[in-house]
Order: sequence, then structure tokens, then C-alpha cells
Amino acid sequence: MGRVTVTFQPESIQAEAQSGEKLIDVAARAHIDVSNLCGGQGVCGRCRVRVQKGRLSLTDKAIGKLSRKEIEQGYTLACQAEILDENVEVWVPPESTTDVQIQISDYLVSAEESAPVAGHDYEPGPIVRPLCEKFYLELPPPSIDDCLSDLERVYRALRKSIPEFPFVQAHYSCLWGMAGLFRGNDWKVTATVNLRDADYPTIIRLEGGDTTSANLGIAIDVGTTTVVAQLIDLRTGEILGAQASHNSQARYGEDVVSRMIFACGPAGIAPLTEAITFTINSLIDSLVKKHKIRHRDITSIVAAGNTVMSHLLLGIEPCNIRLAPYIPAAARFPQFLAEEIGIKANPQAFLHCVPCVSSYVGGDITAGVYACGMYEHEEISALIDVGTNGEIVIGNSEWLVCCSASAGPAFEGAGIKCGTRAILGAIEKISIDGDRVRYETIGNQKPLGVCGSAIIDGIAELLSSGIIDQSGKFILLDHPMVQVVDDVPELIVAPAGESASGEPIVITEDDISNLIKTKGAVLAAVRVLLKTLEMDFMDLEKIYVAGGFGAHLDIEKAIFIGLLPDIPKERIRFVGNSSLAGARHALLSTRAFHRMEELANRMTYIELSVHPDFMNEFVAALFLPHTDVELFPTVTGKLKERQNGRPVQ
Repeated sequence: MGRVTVTFQPESIQAEAQSGEKLIDVAARAHIDVSNLCGGQGVCGRCRVRVQKGRLSLTDKAIGKLSRKEIEQGYTLACQAEILDENVEVWVPPESTTDVQIQISDYLVSAEESAPVAGHDYEPGPIVRPLCEKFYLELPPPSIDDCLSDLERVYRALRKSIPEFPFVQAHYSCLWGMAGLFRGNDWKVTATVNLRDADYPTIIRLEGGDTTSANLGIAIDVGTTTVVAQLIDLRTGEILGAQASHNSQARYGEDVVSRMIFACGPAGIAPLTEAITFTINSLIDSLVKKHKIRHRDITSIVAAGNTVMSHLLLGIEPCNIRLAPYIPAAARFPQFLAEEIGIKANPQAFLHCVPCVSSYVGGDITAGVYACGMYEHEEISALIDVGTNGEIVIGNSEWLVCCSASAGPAFEGAGIKCGTRAILGAIEKISIDGDRVRYETIGNQKPLGVCGSAIIDGIAELLSSGIIDQSGKFILLDHPMVQVVDDVPELIVAPAGESASGEPIVITEDDISNLIKTKGAVLAAVRVLLKTLEMDFMDLEKIYVAGGFGAHLDIEKAIFIGLLPDIPKERIRFVGNSSLAGARHALLSTRAFHRMEELANRMTYIELSVHPDFMNEFVAALFLPHTDVELFPTVTGKLKERQNGRPVQ
């Protein structure tokens, strides 16, 4: 088998490959980010590339997902194309990349530190006690009257600095070279202390002189799609910077189920763990370079992610998470040396993962519950994190109930004819004004496709304009922007002449059906929790909508189609990346970290897959906005206005 060169355009990046390799694997090795929603199974069709020079071996799956025109133009699927014994040049179109718009900000008030936080506008507040703290110590030299060992001198000095921790221990590595260090620095040293264990804080490093000014931490949101890292000054709580990237694990599947299947297959978990550590290290390297710091100054790391992502990060087998009775290997994780995981930081820095609740309610939700403060108040609130899995928490200071609904990938653009993630050029807003359809794209680029927020906009506009009915079926087929292709009606959002691909961007009747199922799963989950608690929508004083998806959501339109409950819109608040906010709070406060452990233990998890009411609620929610019109009185009123000939505001 010979070695050949693959050139990826438009970046002109070259990679060595071996005949028989899949093109998508070569792209991943060259750090070319090709969309791969199905994990290389050839069913999503998102990894389209065009062969410009040379040949590739194609499978029937590749041909089945492409139109005749695309095949004639040289398109194939990267996951279904194998390298032959000749050099090849391929062009990766913008719509096949994963240049995702990533939410790195949050709009939260900490439950313990009173400072508001909003990305780089964050004003730091008082630090309670970070997970890792540095203490400058001026030790009295030994004498005949004071003959304690060198290490006991450190313990004695620390007990004075942190009287709330009467017992202190040291990592064994601190003993190496300690005697010379103390005497060579006139007994003036800095002790770096890991404070997560309230009973036994651990000295993880001893340095000569005063190095307390260099104590930094990293807060990480380990998302299925994207990863965000913030660099935090552990002395002041200031956010020094943030970096974000797509999750390199996407090459093994864009959802957690695909990745679990891969991890439990012949290749094992190692490639997935290596992929996420590569992503995290890339972000840390960028922060280190940009802010001119040293890796060794990073003394503590906190990561918040869903249960599967936490397992894959730590190299823990996730196989039983997807099999009844859906039990994770761990929900609370011991602290790991970052070096053991392969993360670049101080060799003695610890990695802490925010505790999970269950197999499908993870540390990202625990972090979000803490960050939005819903657990502190008497009023009943809900946290809704909308994604491939819709996680919902309802409760107050006395109780918390949660669940996870498999909403499906429609909000991420999968299963939608012209769907895409929130990348540059994705249509994110749609409005219909009479015969005209208007749209806005991310970055004001030429439109590539429609992302989740735009699909919601489009369905709401189609319904309010009377183009579709409440079942999602097209009823106004003579509208100038409606066409029928292969017996399926569709709305033309962007004509062929306006799109980046030269093909029209549309929302089809099938797309609407897919999104109705997705929003139905989320709403049904909320309804099941409320019915279990003998409550209804109006009992919710606040709804927090978390995640990057929520940041671009139009509240009124989300209510109009029945994604969010019909409550006064001032009660609904977008909180951005609440997972990242919670990770930051845990990094800056031992009390916050331990509170999150308590919250994870307090939350009562309801498994919807075996709940007797879920399927009935799901079927009832497969309507716009719902089959029970009394649940959505404001939407019903607007629809009646339209039927009576008055404009819908």
C-alpha cells in the first residue's frame, strides 16, 4: 500500500495518507474540520467535498446521498471516500466545515459572590476561597529551641494563614529538594495549596520567594459540539481571557451516542480522550501565548460537561450509559492530576470535574443550576438547556427535579434539508412580510443554510402568515415563495442566486415535521415534570434558557410554536453559557464546588423513557403550539386575530 499526498483547498494544506484510508480521517489528522454528524456512517450527508484532481474510491452510500448534479461536479462524502494509489486534491466547501459560532459569555449573577458576570465585561467580586491558593511564608530558621522539621515549619505557618483548615498535608513530591530550597531562599517560600478536601488541604508545590502573583486557573465548558476555556486570576477572580473551539471528538460522531458506540468498539476510548485533550490543550496554548504566561502558573482546572463528555475526558468507559438501566461508571469524580490526563498545566495542578446527576443530566447542568441561583430562592424556577438532549430542571431552595429528553439534532441543523450549525453564513433570523421573505446571516455572509433559531423563526412566520396550519402542513401553495419539489412543499428562504452554494435554501414540510418532534420532546419533558409536581406553566416564576442556542432565540416565536411555555416573556431569561459560569464559580470558591456536589445529590432524576405520561405528552405536543389550546392562550389569541383578518403582532 503506497503513501500519497492529499491537498485540502481552499487552505492548500497538504497531508500524507496511505491508500485505503478514509478521506475524513486524513482531514482530521491535518486538522481540517469537516462536519461529521453521523460519526462516519454516511447517513447525514454533511461531509460533502469536491474532488478537483485525482480520484477517490466511492461507496454506494456516498452516491445515495448526492444528487446527479453533485456527482457530475465531482462531489463525494469524505467519510465514504477512500484514498487510492495517487495524489488527490479536494475542495472543502464552507457548508461542510464546523466553524461554529460559540457562546463564550454568560449573563448571570453568582449565588455567593455578588458580582455580575458577562464574558469580558465581568467585574470580579470578593473571592471566598479558590480551589487552589498560594501562600507566601516567611519561616523562622530552625534553632536548638525550635527544632521542628522543615515540613512541620510549613504546616505550622499554614495553620496560622488558614486557621479554618487545622490539618494540612503535602504531596510527596514537595519533599524533593525542599531542604536546599528553604536554605537557598532565606526561608522565604510560597506554598501552593489545593483546598478541595476541606479536611486535609494538600500542599502541591513549594517555590522559593514570593510567587503569589502567578496563580491562575482554567474554567472549561466541555461541550459535545464546542469547548470553551476561560483563564482566571485566582487572586482576584478576574477573567483574563477566553478561547473557544469545536470539539475534536466530532470526527467520531457529533452526538454522545455515536461517540459511545465508537468508544465501546474495537478502537476503544483512547482516540476520544486524546481528541478532547488535544482541543483543551490547544485552547490553553492560545491563552498562554496571548497573555504571555507560563503553563506552570496554571495551578487548578475545573471542567463542566455532560456525563458522557466527563467520562471521555477522564478516560472512563461510558458503555453502560446507553444501556438500560443507564448507569454511569461515576457521577462524582475524584480529582485527577492534569498531567495524568495529558492536559498542559503545572505538573501538580489538579483537574476537577463538576459532579453529574445521572447518565443524561451531567455536570454542565449542575453547574448551570448553581450559576443561575435557582436553588437559593423560594420561587419556583426552571432551567432549560436546549440541544440534542433537552435537559430540564425545576425547583427552588427546598427541592429540585430534573430529566433529559432526547430532543434530536434538528436544533443543530441535522435532519433538515438545508440545515447547518450556527456557522458563519448560517441564516439565524427569518421574517415573512406578505410575498417577501427576509433573512439575516451570522457575520453578514452569503447564506449557507438555516440554523436552529432560524428554523424556529421560519415556522412561527409560516404559521402566523397562514402558509402552514397548526399541524405543520402547507396550505397556501400559491404563495410566490412556496414551491413543491418531489411532492414536498417548501418555503424558499434564499433563492439560488443569493446563496453561497448556488442552490436555493429552503425549509421543507419534512423539516417542519422534524422540528415539531424536537420541540415536542422538550415541551413534553417540561409538562411531565410539572404534572409530577401537580403544577402548571404559570407556577414557574422564572425560566432560564441556557446554551448558545438560547442566545439567538426569539422568545415570542419560541412560545408561538410551543417550544417554551406560554408565560409572560419577562419571566424568561437567557443565561448564555451557564456551564462555563458554574465551572468558573467552582474554580474560585471551594464552597461553590462543594455546593455543586450537594446540588447533584439533591436533584431527583426522572427517567422519561419509562415514564407512563411521557409518550402521551409527546404526542399532544406534536402540534403548533399544542393540541391543548388552553395551555397557550396568547398564541391562540394571535391565531384568532389572523383568522379574523387582523395582523398578528
